[in-house]
Amino acid sequence: MTSNLYTKGGDKGETSLVGGTRLAKSDLRIDLYGEVDELNSHLGYGKELLDKKAFKDDVELIEVIQNALFDLGSNLACEEDKRLEFQLPQISSELIVKVEQRIDFCDDACPKLKNFILPGGAPAAAYFHVVRTVCRRLERKMVECSGVMPEYAIIFVNRLSDYFFALSRYINTRLSEKEVIWQPNKS
Repeated sequence: MTSNLYTKGGDKGETSLVGGTRLAKSDLRIDLYGEVDELNSHLGYGKELLDKKAFKDDVELIEVIQNALFDLGSNLACEEDKRLEFQLPQISSELIVKVEQRIDFCDDACPKLKNFILPGGAPAAAYFHVVRTVCRRLERKMVECSGVMPEYAIIFVNRLSDYFFALSRYINTRLSEKEVIWQPNKS
């Protein structure tokens, strides 16, 4: 019996896009949807660090975001001219608004930010700073490939990094964890 988990098709350093185009695994586009997958994995781990009752709204939103990231990855793994043919789901402006609303909620629940803060506090808050930085790296790479980006993709990822920052602060606020203020080194 043969496993369906491996095809051996990539053994020579190439992979296929959804429509069949072969690319080197080192191609920026392949790297890009790998970054989406990495962000999604970090996000899944961060979600599991949250108390499901205390952070119910965020857990639910994160699950929506994870599905949208999978949608984004599927679009990036497909030739632009074949996305309609394969009926790939797209990121909606409504989802961006939903994320913005949650950013506003989290930000309003926290003390006003007067200084830069260091990542830290509760383990979940600290981890969402990791998620934020992975998201920013993805965004930088997306800008490099802006010609293949689905509509709203860069805006969506930009909002996500803001949400992860706001969520980190919100977690610390809800858990009464003190934020660590950046102290410039004066030596």
